Amino acid sequence: MRHVLALLLVFLPLSPAFAQSLPADFDATLEKAMKTFDVPGIAVAVVKDGKVVLSKGYGVRKLGDKTPVTADTLFGIASNSKAFTAVALAMLVEEGKLQWDDRVVDHLPSFQMHDAYVTRELTIRDLLVHRSGLGLGAGDLLYFPQSTFTEDEIVSKLRHLPPASSFRSKYAYDNILYLVAGKVIEKVSGRHWRDFVRERIFVPVGMRDSSTLFKALRVSSNVATPHAKADGVLKAISPMGFENNAPAAAINSSVNDLSKWMMTQLALGVIPGTEGKKRLFSEAQSKEMWAAQTVMNVTEPSKPLAGLRANFAAYALGWSLRDYKGHKLVGHGGALPGYYSRVMLVPELNLGVAVLTNQEERGAIEAPMWTVLDAFMGGPATDWVAAFKADDDAKRAKAEAQVAGLRGSRNAESKPSLPLEAYAGTFRDAWYGDVTLTREAEKLVLRFSRTPGLVGELEHWQYDTFVARWKDRSLNADAFVSFSLKPDGAVGEMRMQPVSPLTDFSFDFQDLRFTPVKQAPSAAVAKPVH
Repeated sequence: MRHVLALLLVFLPLSPAFAQSLPADFDATLEKAMKTFDVPGIAVAVVKDGKVVLSKGYGVRKLGDKTPVTADTLFGIASNSKAFTAVALAMLVEEGKLQWDDRVVDHLPSFQMHDAYVTRELTIRDLLVHRSGLGLGAGDLLYFPQSTFTEDEIVSKLRHLPPASSFRSKYAYDNILYLVAGKVIEKVSGRHWRDFVRERIFVPVGMRDSSTLFKALRVSSNVATPHAKADGVLKAISPMGFENNAPAAAINSSVNDLSKWMMTQLALGVIPGTEGKKRLFSEAQSKEMWAAQTVMNVTEPSKPLAGLRANFAAYALGWSLRDYKGHKLVGHGGALPGYYSRVMLVPELNLGVAVLTNQEERGAIEAPMWTVLDAFMGGPATDWVAAFKADDDAKRAKAEAQVAGLRGSRNAESKPSLPLEAYAGTFRDAWYGDVTLTREAEKLVLRFSRTPGLVGELEHWQYDTFVARWKDRSLNADAFVSFSLKPDGAVGEMRMQPVSPLTDFSFDFQDLRFTPVKQAPSAAVAKPVH
């Protein structure tokens, strides 16, 4: 009987559930993803059972330059920074310097939200889990695109952001409260967030090339240049620094460094290479950070992505949770102008995947990641590159049809109610501050006072609505600008909203409510935009 069993083991194929390696054509998948999604460079890391299975770069750091991406090439990892902020807080909890359910005001007495009850009751935990009542991306224009607001100014402006829902009633992703979390870390530890993360996380884990400062990225000799499409044409763009909201999005890292980070996470806080002798955080804190906190809606994927339908989704402490093929996934995505990133952990399989790109294409990070998960979980292989391309094409077509519908229904023969100079002046929003409209030649030009990159000419749309066409076309965020008039015919209010439904949610133009501060003289003429 024993010999029969041995023969069966020899001749029966191993169950795909026991797969322990990447697909043989994985490099070809990466090449296909770069070509399909027009991405110059990608870096991928895969860790399994405490070992690095793959840590490799593909493509080039910059379009038109043959310098290759390597496993040490640095990328902005954007919102994957949030898990580092959560770990920093977990370490302080272990040291007894705070508790997850401490009230924020007990550590930051000047902290204030729009609602007095929320101000009083908001906890450290609440800062990380997107249930404060703020709307999606609320206040992101205070730091994105790159602004001149200081950290303290941004935190102080939270009191002017009205809630979109009641406290702790629903999930809505925000970035601003992670800055408050960083301020708590600074107050409790005596170190700024960036110093704490560098000294207490990067150094012990061995993340030797990672940084928390934009200027550190600029001086490195191995950096992936970010790219974005401007009016459909791919081009290199300048990296945006987000030092004024670093705890949410400022870390720069490589797949070699993220391999160590993922192994530390999968080992429940044990630092790799220390034979279990050194911990970054305890197993108890690991479980706390991976526990569901805020329920998220499970959306029905499109037909090409039907295989990715989840049974549950939730947000934890700096991580998103969902399931796939019967396994719990712990992961996060990150998006900055010109950089996309994805980190995904499968604790039951002791498996981790990180994908970094230097182009703003979702499919280029998702397709490799799901390909890896399929390889280690077993089951039939899926052409995820083709699936995400089909999904992206459908979404773009739908968005273009929506914009075309707006264009087709507008009254192109209508005229503004007032001469252009009558719309000019300074306008103020309670939380953002001031923007200016100036008459320049035959155009109105809109400038956000604290955001140098938001400068655009207004193109008449219909009646008293215009479209702001931003000078930086790589922003891909043109916005409607509408004026309402008072009974005496003067401008009473200016509102904005994105033109395309594909506009990044961090351009929260719809939350702005501008009123005139003073009207500019009708003869005011400024230099034209070039």
